[in-house]
Amino acid sequence: MFHIVRNVSPLPDLKLIVQFAEGATKIYDVKQLFAKFPTFATLQDDPILFSDVAVDVGGYGIVWNDELDLSCDELWEKGQTVNTPFDGLMAFSDATALWGLNESTLRKAVAYGKLVNGIDVCKFGKQWVVSVKAMQREYGTAHGSL
Repeated sequence: MFHIVRNVSPLPDLKLIVQFAEGATKIYDVKQLFAKFPTFATLQDDPILFSDVAVDVGGYGIVWNDELDLSCDELWEKGQTVNTPFDGLMAFSDATALWGLNESTLRKAVAYGKLVNGIDVCKFGKQWVVSVKAMQREYGTAHGSL
């Protein structure tokens, strides 16, 4: 299963904070790459390049330029899990992909009170967000892939 990256931001000391679609957040230390892959040392010498990190198309990794990128699996496996107030939350689109549901199923679950607005789900602008715990409670273990 791929761990789709939804957001990445640079931190001090050549670290990244990476948020994944399944509601987890990890800190990844880029310095661990310098000895094994010397091309990554350019990030140490160029703080502007380091701050230009972005999520790759599709969320399968992150990129700085055509020569420097990291896969979602590397970030997931070697990143250190941290707790944030946003952990355990995911977009309806991610939840439906993981549980093999239609987005309208989740909207109906909200309308009928199966998923409680303000407790299990919340709408931010046009985007609905659901807790992983509520999805597991109502629909069991995720079995799809993003």
